Amino acid sequence: MLHEKKVTLRRLKPEDIPLLWEFIYGQAEPEWKKWDAPYFPIGTMTRKDFEKQKKKETKDPNPDRMYIEVEQQLIGMVTYYWEHQPSNWLEVGIVIYQPSNWHKGAGTEALKLWIQHLFDKYKLIRIGLTTWSGNTRMIRVAEKTGMREEGRIRKCRYYKGSYYDSIKMGMLKEEWLAGSLKKV
Repeated sequence: MLHEKKVTLRRLKPEDIPLLWEFIYGQAEPEWKKWDAPYFPIGTMTRKDFEKQKKKETKDPNPDRMYIEVEQQLIGMVTYYWEHQPSNWLEVGIVIYQPSNWHKGAGTEALKLWIQHLFDKYKLIRIGLTTWSGNTRMIRVAEKTGMREEGRIRKCRYYKGSYYDSIKMGMLKEEWLAGSLKKV
């Protein structure tokens, strides 16, 4: 578990699984999905298959995600994936499921805590995050962590009749460390 002022990042617990299924598949078009790569469909998964998959995750000794808890309530998750592991190129992601938990600083705090954890755990030179130009809140959260725009692929994401840019954000480890020292 990782703790900060508002948030705790922790592994998935078996008792979280029904709520997590509801967040992801409980509505035909959940609000969070309108911001989290909405041009990629969620798909469907039965509750039984989801539970089977997630029970395996609770036993994973090295999970690629942790779950965000605020006031002992599950509200979202942070993830990472290797864009190219031989060169230590890692990308992160975050989702806060319910709009009632947005705009409260938990996402920024969780992402900062996750970035610190990943820099501590792996020999990373940089950490990246990819989003789309329609998700201005995610861009702002990334900027609050110290990331900056590193690339823009213009008009490559099509959503609801409009084209959007893919935005590549990132930070170098030395930038993270310099920013961390300023806060002390």
